[in-house]
Amino acid sequence: MNKFVAGAVAGFAATVVLSVMMVAKGMMGVMPELDVIAMLSAMMGAPALMGWIGHFMIGTLAWGIGFAVLYGMIPGGTAVIKGVVFGVAAWLGMMIMVMPMAGAGLFGMAMGVMAPMMTLVLHVIFGAVLGAVFHALTAAKPALG
Repeated sequence: MNKFVAGAVAGFAATVVLSVMMVAKGMMGVMPELDVIAMLSAMMGAPALMGWIGHFMIGTLAWGIGFAVLYGMIPGGTAVIKGVVFGVAAWLGMMIMVMPMAGAGLFGMAMGVMAPMMTLVLHVIFGAVLGAVFHALTAAKPALG
């Protein structure tokens, strides 16, 4: 499979996993103030549906294809480790750019110390899934016969 398509598919799969965890977190009442979809929607001045679309576009196109492009330069011995490293880098970008733009302060500290810790865990899992799926889609298959 083409590495860019594999990256997009892996990014989509990782975004689905991340989204399920975000929804579950919300349903359990854990840090309800940390609502990424509401933040994205507010930043766009649009309804929640646009926040979800933006969330999936970022995860699939920016992070998924970005991972495929940068794969060879990312440190790590396996695709999963590379994915985790990439996920942490994505988290860092979110903490120093997106959170302040959303009014949550640097590292989201306006929401308390749990915000950066929880989002870090989510991004580590996102990265692990991203790397695992990317590897599964791009690993050389043995020839039959």
